[in-house]
Amino acid sequence: MERYVLVRIHGRVQGVGFRAWVHHQAELRGLKGWVRNRRDSSVEALFAGSSTAIDGMLHACREGPRGSKVDR
Repeated sequence: MERYVLVRIHGRVQGVGFRAWVHHQAELRGLKGWVRNRRDSSVEALFAGSSTAIDGMLHACREGPRGSKVDR
């Protein structure tokens, strides 16, 4: 069964390659969806796939790539 999750990530997540990193991490996990920068300096993403893959992706998003700082 496919699961869908919409997330918004706040912190230092623009100008550090966060969006491209999320896209790559989602592909590695076999997830579908999209990711975009928002005007309020957050990043928003929709993930679709297995619960296991989405849980792994959510955990990864809490850490982020080098140079980022996820507040919430």
